[in-house]
Amino acid sequence: MSLTIFSKPFLARRGMMGFFMDYRAKLRRVSPDDYKRLRRFDMERRPYKQWHILRPLTWLLSFPSVWKRRLRVHKRDMEKIKPPFILLCNHMAFIDFKVTTAALFPWRSNYVVAIDGFIGREGLLRFAGGILKRRVTSDVFLIRHLRTILHQHKNVVSIYPEARYSLIGVPAYIPPSLGKLLKRFKLPVVMLRMHGNYLSSPVWNLRQRKTPIEAELFRLFTPEDLLGMDTGEIHQGIRRAFEYDEYAWQRDRGIHITEEFRAEGLHHVIYRCPACETEFAMRSRGSILECGHCGKQWRMTSLGQMEALDGPTEFSHLPDWYQYQVEQVRREIEAGRYRFEDEVRVESLVNNRGYYFAGNARVVHDNTGFTLQGDPAYFSEIVHKSVRSMYSCHIEYDYFGKGDCFELSTMNDTYYLYPLNKVNVVTKILIATEELHQLAQRKESARVVIQPE
Repeated sequence: MSLTIFSKPFLARRGMMGFFMDYRAKLRRVSPDDYKRLRRFDMERRPYKQWHILRPLTWLLSFPSVWKRRLRVHKRDMEKIKPPFILLCNHMAFIDFKVTTAALFPWRSNYVVAIDGFIGREGLLRFAGGILKRRVTSDVFLIRHLRTILHQHKNVVSIYPEARYSLIGVPAYIPPSLGKLLKRFKLPVVMLRMHGNYLSSPVWNLRQRKTPIEAELFRLFTPEDLLGMDTGEIHQGIRRAFEYDEYAWQRDRGIHITEEFRAEGLHHVIYRCPACETEFAMRSRGSILECGHCGKQWRMTSLGQMEALDGPTEFSHLPDWYQYQVEQVRREIEAGRYRFEDEVRVESLVNNRGYYFAGNARVVHDNTGFTLQGDPAYFSEIVHKSVRSMYSCHIEYDYFGKGDCFELSTMNDTYYLYPLNKVNVVTKILIATEELHQLAQRKESARVVIQPE
């Protein structure tokens, strides 16, 4: 069953919120010449300190939601912490932003926000402290913007370094460059580690489940810590702080999710059958995950564990199943067999009005990176993103009811690419992007180590 939460009939029943979501999803069409003349997002525009008048609004939008979910925030080593500081947060669902607002109360914060968050509300988000960022790009303006907020405005900056919602309730890859960023500013670093947000609204099915949420807010590094550590040690400290497993957290606390639809959409993330080794044939309905090739079925229990309806249960813990997929992709890459190629529909996120049709294109993903050859009417040149330039790849499942897609960004454009022939492939593309990048890093490290003095 495909996820249809953002289909137009659903939006029609949501009143003003439905209208806004429909506005965001709308695909605009202009001539190629007009497309090239469209105003682009102003990435250089300096961020504002959150306006005082908007602070009550952020509290009004946040506190009722987290109170309803019985949020508990456990604080430690925060006695001497005050702005300015950098807040690192794990990322699992939209409610993360509301939890962050509640955890920081009464302080205000600037947030690094992905570019699609500015559709239809750029002015409001900027005045509320949003810092515009294209995902998985070397943003030359971000350092300048962070310096303005931290040193000039003396405010908190909240960063979600995973850059996407958790796919299966465990951390995403975090690039080592974050350690360099923290060391540059020499300010306190605080960690907000949230639990329950993923379980209540997993990215593969955004329908709400009734689950409690909680968070840990703690000091991660002092300025003195950062001065005495190299970037590798800082990165290891960040990785330890980001250790979480939502399904283990659910099991250990005995949290039962009884909604009948609890496994619907899971096939987007769990795409490989461990029984017959077939890819992209998985499907889901209700609490059942099934292989469309061999017919084997698994049931998700109310505690989030998987159990086979017939035969052995290969993976009862979903993060283990996902890791099995990662290992299979890694073997393909090491054997030189990984390659994805397909025709895609291109939707370009140019400005805050939303998505513009930019023709169809041919995309190849292999051990050299991504190569996008678009319609010459819209693309003046071939877009190539090297393996080293992309530590991850943002993906969406049935995005606004338009299908699965993955994202490539340049400094001037962000392209949402919808495969036209291959189905349920975007999770593997993401895994391969991360594995290719990490393999390139390992090879680079090995070359540095063996260089003669």
